[in-house]
Amino acid sequence: MASEIRITVAIPTYNRAGLLRQTLAGVTRQDFPADRCEVIVIDNNSRDDTRDAVAAFAAARPTPRHVLETRQGLDHARNRAIAEARGEIIVFADDDILVESGWLRELTAPLLADTARRIGAVGGEVIPVFPDGLPPWIAEWHAPLAFRTDAGPLTPLQTPMGANLAIPKWVFAAHGSFSTTLDRQGKALFSGGDGEMIRRLRVAGLEIWFAPAARVLHQLPAARMTFRHASRHAFDSARSRVVDRVSQGGASGYLASRFLGNIFKAPGFMVLALLSLVALRTGDTKKSLVRAWRSCGYLYQILRSALGQV
Repeated sequence: MASEIRITVAIPTYNRAGLLRQTLAGVTRQDFPADRCEVIVIDNNSRDDTRDAVAAFAAARPTPRHVLETRQGLDHARNRAIAEARGEIIVFADDDILVESGWLRELTAPLLADTARRIGAVGGEVIPVFPDGLPPWIAEWHAPLAFRTDAGPLTPLQTPMGANLAIPKWVFAAHGSFSTTLDRQGKALFSGGDGEMIRRLRVAGLEIWFAPAARVLHQLPAARMTFRHASRHAFDSARSRVVDRVSQGGASGYLASRFLGNIFKAPGFMVLALLSLVALRTGDTKKSLVRAWRSCGYLYQILRSALGQV
């Protein structure tokens, strides 16, 4: 029965103890029955006081459980959460989100009602917030998902974010765990493990839902608003897209078209950056340079893939 189904909230974390404390403050105060919920924090080799941050909630119900995962990488941490989870539904949450009291109830409601097992995953709304301010030049790259206004299935072109994602545990038994060749590994800003999982579930014929009322505020501090971070993220995310596409097989046409396109885009964006710099448009200069660096990420990984390297 749905009333007896247990939920596991899994929070992978790496060196963000301060933000983690804020996340746990909300996660441990849900209007969801505490006896049907557990919270596990997957510590991916943090060097800060992450363990103490978890221990600070020893009196909370449910009490967060600290689990150390020494294999570096977000998807190693996610897969450890799958192995550790005692619940029939696993909710994956980032360590820098702020949640309201009804978040867990809203996110899991479609899965709790899905007795036919038609739904493979439910994503909630993710709203970026900027505690240290938002530089105008980067604003266009940060917006809520806003896929739909009510809970329901997404279109094939819409993919929820891993920062706020619920997946039944039976899905992993039937369709495998997260790919560990994608997503963050230490300081590398790869991405796409959650997207690859969603695509796999769709191929299997499962529906992917969106629950807008299960919203979270995704904190983006000043360190993630810099030109350096944006450039590195653009380069690494482009690389991860190539790795993901190659893993699907039959990628020669994709690699050729992406290589030809980006070999022209990279210098083109560099020229735009130079023109913007001459015109003293600093923001436009940064945006063009980030886009040029994204093209370089495609070119770099395509060459590596052609040589048989990840």
